[in-house]
Amino acid sequence: MTRIIAGRYGGRRLVIPKDDRVRPTADRVREAWMSILGDRLLDATVLDLFAGSGALGLEAISRGASHATLVDIGRASIVAIDANVAALGVASQVTVHHTDALRFVERLGPAEFDLALADPPYSVPYAQRLVAAFNTQPFARLLAVEHPASVSLGGNDTRRYGDTALTFLHAP
Repeated sequence: MTRIIAGRYGGRRLVIPKDDRVRPTADRVREAWMSILGDRLLDATVLDLFAGSGALGLEAISRGASHATLVDIGRASIVAIDANVAALGVASQVTVHHTDALRFVERLGPAEFDLALADPPYSVPYAQRLVAAFNTQPFARLLAVEHPASVSLGGNDTRRYGDTALTFLHAP
């Protein structure tokens, strides 16, 4: 079970996609992630890449973000995201894109979002590709990526939680 940890919708349960490839961010990692972002979430425009259930973007909305754009290519993920957005009643604050996350960011201009959050699948080097795209065209003021702790992404700050790491990259 995944739930919203804190904020306006704290405690509300979220639908998880019926897809074995989806690996939801552990509650403790998501809590740490949102605590690190803290006040940056207030009135922020948030991009949730490889969104899965939409938990990261919806957690950001719960904690005061003004808008979240959720991007995922999986049909089961889009079904789950739509159900979660409807259950929370936040459709006016959320935009959903059923497309490839890397192709989506390639079309973005500089700093189109305040925050970009990404929890890509670990089985393919999407995290590295996303960081490379960000370094070429920083589409957000801050990019935060969940990835295996065994993988180094560079960045300005990396925090480890067991076999999971969060890396934060600031736009120049």
